[in-house]
Amino acid sequence: MREELLLERLNQIGKSLEKTGDALLLLGLGSVGDEIGRLDEYSDLDFFVIVKPSLKKRFIDQLDWLETIHPLAYSFRNTKDGYKILFEDGIYGEFAVFEEEEMGDILFSPGRIVWKDPSFHNLEIISPLRKAPSIRQESLDFAINEALTNLYVGLCRYARGEKLSGMKFIENYALDNILSVLHLIEKEVEYYPDIFGNERRVEKRFPEFAAKMGDMLQGYQQVPESALKVLAYLEEVYPVNQNMCKEIRRLAVICNQLNEQEY
Repeated sequence: MREELLLERLNQIGKSLEKTGDALLLLGLGSVGDEIGRLDEYSDLDFFVIVKPSLKKRFIDQLDWLETIHPLAYSFRNTKDGYKILFEDGIYGEFAVFEEEEMGDILFSPGRIVWKDPSFHNLEIISPLRKAPSIRQESLDFAINEALTNLYVGLCRYARGEKLSGMKFIENYALDNILSVLHLIEKEVEYYPDIFGNERRVEKRFPEFAAKMGDMLQGYQQVPESALKVLAYLEEVYPVNQNMCKEIRRLAVICNQLNEQEY
């Protein structure tokens, strides 16, 4: 099974790091880390490598410690600290390399020690020292009104022909504002919330909202319809300003008329 293959590959990386004599710790993250309970066939490898002082460059410039395990079909250095990779057997991964002193400035979800050098005793390193700023909001009024204005601005842009921008305002920004306060609207199912993205696993965490979400994301040609569905949801959960609602509905009609003229 792929889940077993992922965990075995991570263990192999640990053994490879051990052979170099220059690494201190391999930290599994996400579904191969502290959240292993959600590991599935669509998971990938996400990990940090902690190396001895002054040796970070060696592990970033030379990926032999990965290639000796299995050939790489693709590697892309996406940050100064690490890569996105694909092994030839289809296993995808993302990793970063740090020295111990750097870890105090890194934001990440708590990890799982896959391998460590016997001389390394700083086990507190598996959890971030810095607390990530909350991506949830505690003001329903603020988030709902932001979403409302996202709909208005988005429809204005869509009407003037800026359809892509309009779609982003309505299907991205407005939805993001709703997601930031869903925990205040609907009882959340406990299933691995992500400190970096409210959209992660929303289908399992907020099934009632997820059942309605598709109507709010109808795509480039159906943005006015998406806006009206979002608006209906806002009205359902909060006493939104009816003057704004009236304007949004007026704009949606205009946008649909303009769409009909194009075809």
